[in-house]
Amino acid sequence: MRLERVTVDERLSTLGTWNLEAEESKWIVRKYRFKSFLRGIDFVNEVARISEAVNHHPMIAIDYKMVTLRLTSWSAGGLTELDFSTAAKFDQAFAELTY
Repeated sequence: MRLERVTVDERLSTLGTWNLEAEESKWIVRKYRFKSFLRGIDFVNEVARISEAVNHHPMIAIDYKMVTLRLTSWSAGGLTELDFSTAAKFDQAFAELTY
């Protein structure tokens, strides 16, 4: 079920690292920076494993040492709880992979 804007704002405040993309407010986005290209690719591989496990896949952009993830729930026409729970899993993976 698609979340109302008030709920989206509340959930964003709990993540703290993700932002609502201005265009239609249907996406959350986060940029992750890495010490090297290889570390970024390691992270993308972990994102792939998480995405497959929860059956929810982000749009991914890789730009040298930066990885940008964007999430939305197409079937709901906007953001759902699944977007936020998946974003939290990505953040946890990022914390575990960076050193």
